[in-house]
Amino acid sequence: MTERGRYIVIEGSDGTGKSLQAIRLTERLQKLGFDPLLVFNDETNRMEPVQEPGGTPRANELRRRIKDKSIPRTPWQNVEWFTEARESIWNEAINPALEAGRPVITARSWVSTMAYQGYGEGVDLNKIREYTREHVGELYMQPDYICILAMKNERERRRRMIGRSADGMQKDTFESMGEEFQQNMQNGYIRFAHDNGIRLTSADGAPVDVEHRVWRKVRGLFTLAA
Repeated sequence: MTERGRYIVIEGSDGTGKSLQAIRLTERLQKLGFDPLLVFNDETNRMEPVQEPGGTPRANELRRRIKDKSIPRTPWQNVEWFTEARESIWNEAINPALEAGRPVITARSWVSTMAYQGYGEGVDLNKIREYTREHVGELYMQPDYICILAMKNERERRRRMIGRSADGMQKDTFESMGEEFQQNMQNGYIRFAHDNGIRLTSADGAPVDVEHRVWRKVRGLFTLAA
């Protein structure tokens, strides 16, 4: 019987480097002989680790809708769209890969909805939790490790966000929201980590330093050749 693969989620607010760290951890595992899941990212036109919402045609379609700030919606509609995207990528890619013994690294998960729609937009946290459990499932909600990146250097985080705009990346729905939302969302990650016994991982400093911090926390999940 094939041992189930390891499922690792990398979380944090915008500008903390989630996607980069998901890519670096995936590349490290590949060098060690593992076969981590890669999906097509239609924004970069590359095969990459899962970045929620996205990774399947339906999830990619929903991501475009979610990020389009010109489309009116309620906070609960955001929850429904994110959850539908997660249901697609979980059933079609993540869970089959785990069942086949492959590791899966994702940038973002339902924890983002707790932070953004729950703490940020005011949706009831228990309602988000139960809706996710009903539509995606308990296995999805219980990865082997949740790494939550956090930055003390808020000036640097904001500089990164400005840099993304300079590179031609337009602010999406949530990046465009006001300061109160941004603060509540960031505090939401801290409160989620506290409530679930998760130690935050510093995203300050050079990406290679963050990469080493992440690896120290997850390497024990993998059986490495001597």
